[in-house]
Amino acid sequence: MADDIVWFERMTYWNPQAEDAREGDDIDYARIVHSGSFRRLQGKTQILNLGDSDFYRTRLTHSLEVAQIGGSIVRQLARHERHHPGHGHLPSRSMIHAIGMTHDLGHPPFGHGGEVALNYCMRDHGGFEGNGQTLRILTKLEKFSADNGANLTRRTLLGGLKYPIPFSRAANPELLPRLDPSPTAISLIDRKASKPPKAYLDCDQEAVDWILSPLSPGDRNRFIEMKMQAGKHGKSLHKSFDCTIMDLADDIAFGVHDLEDALALRLINEAEFRRFVPENRCSDFLDKLAEKSRKKGEPVNNQYERMVTALFGDGNSRKHFISQLVGHFVTHCRLATNEEFEEPLLRYRAIMDAGPSEFLAALQEAVRETVILSPSVQHLEFKGQKMVVSVFEALASEPRLFLPGDTRKRYEASDQPMRVICDHISGMTDHFLLKTYERLFSPRMGSVFDRL
Repeated sequence: MADDIVWFERMTYWNPQAEDAREGDDIDYARIVHSGSFRRLQGKTQILNLGDSDFYRTRLTHSLEVAQIGGSIVRQLARHERHHPGHGHLPSRSMIHAIGMTHDLGHPPFGHGGEVALNYCMRDHGGFEGNGQTLRILTKLEKFSADNGANLTRRTLLGGLKYPIPFSRAANPELLPRLDPSPTAISLIDRKASKPPKAYLDCDQEAVDWILSPLSPGDRNRFIEMKMQAGKHGKSLHKSFDCTIMDLADDIAFGVHDLEDALALRLINEAEFRRFVPENRCSDFLDKLAEKSRKKGEPVNNQYERMVTALFGDGNSRKHFISQLVGHFVTHCRLATNEEFEEPLLRYRAIMDAGPSEFLAALQEAVRETVILSPSVQHLEFKGQKMVVSVFEALASEPRLFLPGDTRKRYEASDQPMRVICDHISGMTDHFLLKTYERLFSPRMGSVFDRL
C-alpha cells in the first residue's frame, strides 16, 4: 500500500511559494480552471450542434456539472458512509472538482464523429481516442511545465485515467480503421470499424508508468486487466476510487441534464419517453415521490403521471423535477470494496444502488436512442467527421506550408509528426475547425488576415 504522500507528487518537482496557503489539490483545480484546454470546451459539442440554440449544454457546462455532482457525491459519502473503511480515503472537493473538469478535455471537435475521424486519420500512427487524449493534454500538452503538461498530482491523474489499458493492447485487429467499401461515387469512413477502443495512447506509456509506479506488482497487474469480446475492442475492468465517483457524476449529468436539453428543445416526445422510461424502471423514485406527498398530506396516486406531466410541462416544473432526479441519484450512491486490491485508491469505489441505477440507465437510453442516434444529430456528426478528415489530410499533405508557426516547429522537432497534427486538430473548437475547413476548401471564404 502506497504512502498517501506519494499520491500528491508531481512529475516535475514544483516548490510552491511559502506564503501560498493552498494544498496540492487546490493547485490542481486552479490549473484546470486557468488552462486553455478547459476554456476551449465552451466551443465543443456535447450532443447538439453549436449555434442551433443558446440554451443547451456545451462540453464546458457539462464538465462543470460533472464536477459539481462529483462534489455532491463526495459530501454524501462523507456524511452517510462514516463507518466504511473507504471513508478516510475520499478525495477532497477540490480534487474531485478538478477530476470532473478534466474528464472531457481530450474530446475533439464534433463529438464522437470527430473522434472516429481522427482515429481513421491516425490508423497507421497509433490511433486516437478522446479519453487517451485527455491524459496526453494533462501530462504533455498543457503549458504549466516545460515537459509534463499541467504537471498535476499523481492522484488527480489517476482519477482521470478512465481506461488503464494501452490502445495497442485494447484494439481488436479485426476492427481496423478503413473506408466503407459500399459507396461507389464518394469515399466514406467505415464508422463501426474506425471506432477506437477505450484506452490511453501508447505514446503516453511513460506517463502511465509514472502514475501507477506506487502500486505493488499485484495491484498493477490486476488494475490493467481487460476483457476481450468477439467483434469488439478490449474493455478495461477497473477504475480508481476517484474515477468511479467522477464516472457516476458523468452518468448522472448525461442521463438527467442532457435529457433536460432534449425535453426543452422538444427532441424527445412523450410517447418516446414512456417507451424508454416505463413506470417499472423508475419505481424507487416514484416511491420516494409518494412518500413525500404522503408527508405533505397530498394524494399519492399516479406519481408516474405526475413526473411525466412535469417533465413535459413548462420550464419551472421541469427544472424542479430535474433537480429532484439529480438529488435522487446522488443520495443513492454508496461505497463498496474490491477485496482483490491492497491499495485503498483501487480497493474502494463508489457505486449506485440497483434501483436508481436502472432508472438512470433508462434515462441514458432515452437520450441515446432519441437524440444522439437521431438523423438530425447524426447528419451533423457525419458532416463534422468529413471536415475533420479533410482538414487533417490537407495539413498533412504540406505540413511545412499549412501548419501555424508554433505547431510547425513542434512538427519538425517531433519523432511522431502525425501525432502533432492530430494534437493540433483535436484541440480545435467546432467553430475553428469549420473556419479552417472553409479557408482551405471554400473558394470565397478566408482571408490572409485570418488568425491561424
